Amino acid sequence: MLRHLRFLQPCRHGTWHPFTRRFSDLIKVLPEVSKALANGEPVVALESTVITHGMPYPHNIRTAQRVVQIVREHRATPATIAVINGKLRIGLTEDELEWLAKAEDPILKTSRRDLSMVITKGWSGGTTVAATMIAAYKAGIPVFVTGGIGGVHRGGHSTLDVSADLTELGRTPIAVVSAGVKSILDISRTLEYLVWSTHLFTSFYQSG
Repeated sequence: MLRHLRFLQPCRHGTWHPFTRRFSDLIKVLPEVSKALANGEPVVALESTVITHGMPYPHNIRTAQRVVQIVREHRATPATIAVINGKLRIGLTEDELEWLAKAEDPILKTSRRDLSMVITKGWSGGTTVAATMIAAYKAGIPVFVTGGIGGVHRGGHSTLDVSADLTELGRTPIAVVSAGVKSILDISRTLEYLVWSTHLFTSFYQSG
C-alpha cells in the first residue's frame, strides 16, 4: 500500500521544489469503513461524481442513498469516496453526502490527473471512476461498484478523446462492477481499446 506521496510546490524565482507527505496525512477513513476492513468484512467502494456532476438535486442524493442502502442490504459496508477540503475521504456520513449533493461552492470533477492538485489546494472534488479506483486500492478495498464507465468519445479516433477510466482499468488491480460503457460514447471503439490496453475483457449476455 502507498505510504508516501510526492508533490511539487512553487518556490522563489519560479522554480518548483519536490516534497513528500505521508499518505495517512492526506486520507480520512470513516470509522465504520476502517472497522470493517480491520475485521476482514466486505467493503464496497462507490464513486461521487454521480452526486456532484451526474444528476441534479435532489435526484443525486436519492440515488446515492439508494445505492448505499443496496450495499447494506447485501451485508457489506459502503464507502463513498470523495475529496473534501483537501482530504481524500474513504466513506462519507449522511450529512457529507447531502453536502456534496447541495454544495454551492465549486466541486471539481476529479480524475487521476487532478487528485494531487485538488488535495494540495485544499479543494473538494467528486471522484471519477479512475480516481475512485486509485483511492479504493490504496485504502485496501478490493471491489468498486459504479454505473457507467467512461470510454472513447465519438470521433475519438481523430481527437484522441479517451477517458482516463479505461487506462486505469488496465493499471489498478481492483474489481470494477459496472453497468457498462456510457451510451453516449463510441461503444465499439471503447471495447477495442479495452481489449488492446488490458488484454482482458469479459462480456455478459442475456438470452431470450
